[in-house]
Amino acid sequence: MTGNGEKDAGDKKEKDKKKENAVQPHCHITLKCTREIAGFNGLSDALKRLDFLSAVHDCRRFNYIVRLLDLLVSHRMGGLSGCAQRVLFNMLEEVALEVSLSQQQTGRLRRLIERVRAFSAGCCWGGRPLGSVILWEKHKAALERILQIASSITITQPDEEQQPQWSDLPPECRREILLRLSDPRDIEASSEACEHLAVLAQEQRIWRELAQYHFTPQQIATTRQNNPGKDWKTIFTIARRLFGLREEYAEMIQLCRNCRCLFWRSLGHPCIADQDPAFQEKLADVDQASLHVPIPPQTFLKFFSL
Repeated sequence: MTGNGEKDAGDKKEKDKKKENAVQPHCHITLKCTREIAGFNGLSDALKRLDFLSAVHDCRRFNYIVRLLDLLVSHRMGGLSGCAQRVLFNMLEEVALEVSLSQQQTGRLRRLIERVRAFSAGCCWGGRPLGSVILWEKHKAALERILQIASSITITQPDEEQQPQWSDLPPECRREILLRLSDPRDIEASSEACEHLAVLAQEQRIWRELAQYHFTPQQIATTRQNNPGKDWKTIFTIARRLFGLREEYAEMIQLCRNCRCLFWRSLGHPCIADQDPAFQEKLADVDQASLHVPIPPQTFLKFFSL
């Protein structure tokens, strides 16, 4: 018994030691350059330090990363360095693999691929790519692999004998499913996929609650006042154009105000506040929740010169 107890204690110490030595993905950044503090934040370095490649396979962080990729390939890909472009294509390939395994988010993968292909076509002049030919050959090979993965994705249909079937669900259950969708594109896609959902997607309640989720009461009141008599779907469309959609993710990058460090909220980071007792005393009367600032994807890109 003593031997087993000592072995268990040794295993626990070994696990604790590995946990202490585990590197928490984080990246120190320069918020403002001055004469005393000069710095440059590199996007490729930040993506590597925050381990975005592995994070793609975490369902909590997947939507955040896909949104970041969408912003990059839609508006800023031309301003990326060659190293950042390589990282971006590696992330796209990981996204394609994850979508292939999960059989979810196929529409978002398809949109990303279409935008990358459009960008690649626009970067050619006289049949030759602008910039390093070797680099673009690597991009082309990566894109071919991504296209091959995307083309091999097959959605497994549910067993026809499995009960209950979708059509067996009462309208109340189907309505509750639609009410839990936060992306209007998902509602539109659902209405195209199923006639039962097509009827429900026209209900005013669906679009009213979607508007109440994305916009403040003041924003809704202003939109309705300026557009009297309009239905809720139209009100939602107008408010979306005016105010943009609310961004909410299961997991987000955070900025630590103590050490100017970006990190994943669930993983934490090695902070000066945890290592310096004198610094901890200064934070005794500070609201700890205010020290970590959530950083949406669009804000994340503002830290870098793109």
